[in-house]
Amino acid sequence: MPQKVAIPATGNGTGASSDNAGVKSARRAIDLIETFAANDVWLSLSDLHTRTGFPRSSLHGLLKTLLEAGWLEADANTARYRLGVRALICGTAYLDRDPVVPFATEALELVREKTGLTAHFARRNGTEVVYLETRESTRSTHLVSRVGRTLPAHATALGKALLAELTHDEINELMPHQLAALTPNTITSLDALHAECAATRERGYASEREEGSLGVRCVAAVIPYRIPGTDAMSCSMPVSQVTDEDVRRVGELLAETTAELGQRLRRAGIR
Repeated sequence: MPQKVAIPATGNGTGASSDNAGVKSARRAIDLIETFAANDVWLSLSDLHTRTGFPRSSLHGLLKTLLEAGWLEADANTARYRLGVRALICGTAYLDRDPVVPFATEALELVREKTGLTAHFARRNGTEVVYLETRESTRSTHLVSRVGRTLPAHATALGKALLAELTHDEINELMPHQLAALTPNTITSLDALHAECAATRERGYASEREEGSLGVRCVAAVIPYRIPGTDAMSCSMPVSQVTDEDVRRVGELLAETTAELGQRLRRAGIR
């Protein structure tokens, strides 16, 4: 069978212009999906125009395409949109194909069994951590972190544990100079973050008290199978129900559990 030969763009630039338009539309479609993911309400065309700045004429076409493909669903009564089932299907496929998840899930269940606390498995994505798996405590009421939820790395024990894997300069390059506060207790300066990372390295696990959510303490440890570490496990606990000694014991248990998990992953050839 003869091979297909790519035809170069002609001098009038029509081919290049078409390619650029396609890339621009693809980028806008991705931005739209991420806009929906960042908002938990139905959004109208006007809402999307305000949030993205895209021309209304472009939004009409993009919304129609995403709706037909199942990435969005519409409320016919209000002409508003939200994410559709395809987003869940593709997100689930990411977890299904990640070789670390089954090992991490087993470790989460072990930690929950030993502590009675809610346990999480997450991965750093830039300046955020993404929750990939959670095992809820049987007595948990408000500590739920949904799979796929993201939080700022500096405001979570998970994020601090993972940022502590980086050098001082790498942290400076990655993080903004002023850090956003989720609660009155969230650290908001790079100096404070560096101090937290240093304490994390010395202790062997990260800790935070009501920095991500009021009423909640959390400890976390990196899973050491990559350099620098990309994944971590944590335990969340109500502030009113634990002592500093309880927190220390859970942190040490997590450090021990993640060290063993890292060895298992390396033996399995997972990097």
